[in-house]
Amino acid sequence: MTNAEPPTPRTVVPIEHALLIADAFDQAQVTELRHSVASCAHAAGLRDERLDDFVLAVNELITNAVRHGGGQGWLRLWAEPGQLLCEVSDHGQGISAQRLDNRHRPAPDTAGGWGLWLARELTDAMDVATGPAGTTVRILAATMVTEQHIGRHRLE
Repeated sequence: MTNAEPPTPRTVVPIEHALLIADAFDQAQVTELRHSVASCAHAAGLRDERLDDFVLAVNELITNAVRHGGGQGWLRLWAEPGQLLCEVSDHGQGISAQRLDNRHRPAPDTAGGWGLWLARELTDAMDVATGPAGTTVRILAATMVTEQHIGRHRLE
């Protein structure tokens, strides 16, 4: 290229998402990981009750991974424009279709069974992929609440 030639235009590729956390965890890291998620979620724009709800939902998922998914798991947290997503994976035996299809609130005196129900209720969307090799649960919270985010919607 010479000075007489016009510069070649640059192509700017937008970053689709910003990875905030990508960590393996076991029981010993649950509390520290919950605090990290809270800090990142706040920095990403979640506030007040929405922040508390999101962090509680994540805590339920990581606790489920430890209790029912082989004692350990993997968490990824990332931000996309207007939303925060968290994915928790484990290598447990999977979740039965009957349990996944049950959308009813657990009975108040039930000691277990609250995790997935709470995660679904406290976030804007939740998807579950499960099988004999493990489970991955992805939740989403809108960081900018608009009319389009009111109510539940399905992740793509």
